[in-house]
Amino acid sequence: MILKNKSLQTVHSAQAYAGQKQEQDVAFFLRRAFKDHPQVLVINDFKFSFNDETAQIDHLIIYTYGFVLIESKSIKGQVKVNQQEEWTRSHQGNWFGMASPIKQVELQQALLLQLLTHHRSEILGKLLGIKQQGFRLRGWDHLCAVSSDAIINRDTIPKQVSEKLVKTEFLVDKLNEIMNLKGKFTRLVNFTDTRPDFSQDELNSIADFLISHDFDNKHSKEQHEASEQATWKHKNLEQGEIIIDSEAIQPQPIMQLQEAHPPYQARQHDAVPQLKLLCKHCGESANYKPMYGKYGYYIHCNQCTKNTPMKQECPQCQSKHTRVQKRRETYTLHCQECSFNQQVV
Repeated sequence: MILKNKSLQTVHSAQAYAGQKQEQDVAFFLRRAFKDHPQVLVINDFKFSFNDETAQIDHLIIYTYGFVLIESKSIKGQVKVNQQEEWTRSHQGNWFGMASPIKQVELQQALLLQLLTHHRSEILGKLLGIKQQGFRLRGWDHLCAVSSDAIINRDTIPKQVSEKLVKTEFLVDKLNEIMNLKGKFTRLVNFTDTRPDFSQDELNSIADFLISHDFDNKHSKEQHEASEQATWKHKNLEQGEIIIDSEAIQPQPIMQLQEAHPPYQARQHDAVPQLKLLCKHCGESANYKPMYGKYGYYIHCNQCTKNTPMKQECPQCQSKHTRVQKRRETYTLHCQECSFNQQVV
């Protein structure tokens, strides 16, 4: 399942364009392979911060047994890595040193682990209701996906680097090898695979947490709040009302103005649209159970025993580009167009 697509940026150099093209190519292969896979969640271009540090992960895979981070690297020509794991690349017949993308993604992985570990009690439940689950013992892998037309001399590359260096068209094969996913029944009867796994609800909880911490998501919310503020001021000015900056005037004038003008929050035209989740078959509004299935979150009605998707159009802008996020026992509808958020269950 693709949680976030690769967004195009305005670039002004051939190098930046090639880098963006490589990220798009990788995102394309990931979408083709995993867009309908319930056990594999993909976040492209994930940028986050923790403990005053910031990291940007080109492609993040969250799956039943752990995580895979992918660094996309556009390389036109040859690439060499010596025994000290130092990288060089060729360009127009000349050789140049370059930073190791493997070391780069290792730093990103370490910060992501710190972030998830710090918030583990918010994301994961307790094993048997006693022991808090964590992330350190899960599968943690990272890869560097290079351009398909790059020339890699694997005879001289250290084995530990060669195993993490893969051309774009072979990336999905490598991921399937790392993840080694099995069907639900096979997992139950296969006692040789002792890897700790995430339940579907835990996978969704991890995904919702990470999406909420993505810089693009936060920026979208800030823009929406700023837009609402500007709209409110514009409407009030059109109606001839006075806009008061409470930090710029003294207490006594504020009290006098409040007597003449009712507080803003009391005005009826600012009412927030309210969501009401009903069974679409019988109209039941309370006697149902939230569940998760192949097509996302839904409610199972105990009255008529039928199902209704939680996903619905945004009550604020009527957009259909919405998704339901789960945090513990709370389900929230999020609009990708206007960033409207409201609890549905």
